[in-house]
Amino acid sequence: MSGLSIGDIIFQLVMFGFLALFLVSFSLFIKRMVVTKSVQNRQSDETNEKLDRIITLLEEKQGQK
Repeated sequence: MSGLSIGDIIFQLVMFGFLALFLVSFSLFIKRMVVTKSVQNRQSDETNEKLDRIITLLEEKQGQK
């Protein structure tokens, strides 16, 4: 017996390929989640600033009456 047959080598290569594919996919998923969260936070901050400006303008208008 020579130790590893061609079938064993192919099987191990396929398994290492699946492992590498999983690790790359998982890291890209985490990266996308982080980027999406930062965009959502920025949009939320912009919305809050606009609402604050609207409230300020309404309060000024109420004060003038």
